[in-house]
Amino acid sequence: MGREQRRTVRELVDAHGQTYAEEAGIRLKDTPQPLYRLLVLAHLLSARISASIAVAAARALSEAGLRDPRRMAGATWQQRVDALGRGGYRRYDERAATQLGEAAELLTERWGGDLRRLRDEADGDVSELRRLLQEFPGVGPTGADIFLREAQLVWPETGPLLDRKALRGAERLDLPGDRDRLLALAGKTEPAVLAAALVRAAVDKEVAGDTLDRVG
Repeated sequence: MGREQRRTVRELVDAHGQTYAEEAGIRLKDTPQPLYRLLVLAHLLSARISASIAVAAARALSEAGLRDPRRMAGATWQQRVDALGRGGYRRYDERAATQLGEAAELLTERWGGDLRRLRDEADGDVSELRRLLQEFPGVGPTGADIFLREAQLVWPETGPLLDRKALRGAERLDLPGDRDRLLALAGKTEPAVLAAALVRAAVDKEVAGDTLDRVG
């Protein structure tokens, strides 16, 4: 069973081991702009909408020049709505446009536009970091988990993190529901990459089915 499970993880990661930040064109580094773009992506992904649309909307906001909180807050509400619409994010575009503006203002006023200052305020306490992230309009527990799941690549104190959705993906693939056992099966795979692959299996039955078929 262990050998088959290791193969399942390997097949999954080889085919679907791309973080959502990578898919959105974010080269994640511990610097203000990519961290802010990840926060926006986490906000968009946390809505009841397909991940592909959320990623496309994040790309559209970036292409519109809204890559940092100053520009996001300085854009008009209609400019934000239009950019979200170009990404196909139409069901929640008006509410998201308002929340993104308010969140950008909060980040600028309280943390100088730099999420690393929010990280410093949490002082290594991941629960506090999760709580602070939820102060941004539109970022609830799900959005905070998404942000931390991806940010563990550059904020190692947040990991290794496999959130509830990642563990649901493991269940769909008949893999252990235990974080440490999953990490052991994944070997040297970055936890953020493993988590993203498992989440893709959780949200897309075709990903899970394709992986199990290849293990077969």
